[in-house]
Amino acid sequence: MSNVKVDIWSDVACPWCFIGKRRFEAAVGDFTAGGDTVEVEYHSFELSPDTPIDYTGSHSEFLSKHKGIPEAQASQMLTQMTELGKSVDIAYDYDSLHTTNTIKAHELLHLAKSHDKQLEMKERLLKAYFEEGRHVGQIDELADLGAEIGLDRDEVVDALKSEKFLDDVMADKAQAVAYGIRGVPFFVINGKYGVSGAQESATFVDVLTQAAAE
Repeated sequence: MSNVKVDIWSDVACPWCFIGKRRFEAAVGDFTAGGDTVEVEYHSFELSPDTPIDYTGSHSEFLSKHKGIPEAQASQMLTQMTELGKSVDIAYDYDSLHTTNTIKAHELLHLAKSHDKQLEMKERLLKAYFEEGRHVGQIDELADLGAEIGLDRDEVVDALKSEKFLDDVMADKAQAVAYGIRGVPFFVINGKYGVSGAQESATFVDVLTQAAAE
């Protein structure tokens, strides 16, 4: 039996990252059925670091400006993503979504990692952002979400206000540049194999199996 380490670059505001997470988790379930284990660590990546904390337009308006496409096309993309999400039990709710800057959410993920709760925090943030209309750019909201998975709320507030984990976020982003990562999700298996995008589960199983064999 072997342990495979998987480092995942991802953004809280990335719908493909949520789908990729579901497909990867399904692959891990299949792969570990034989007794092998998988260690997962998430790393920070900002798709749109210039996004304001309190963006006032709709998400289709934001996507239109961000990608330089007509808003009607952006709305169609969101509809298609919503339908795709259903295939992996994700209920995207773009009408309620608060488009925001995700830097503080990434800082929170590093705080959660220091308490061995990063995986729980990642799942909670994605669901909060995409399914529940929570504002993951605001410190008070992030503190509430952190408390929901067992973190100390006051510690979350203090860490986010002091930017205690900002250097860790920037180090993740610098490593992404060094790896040549331009989009997420991006999976690095055992520091050797790179998988870009929300691939089907079978693809992840193949790569995990190959990494374990070596």
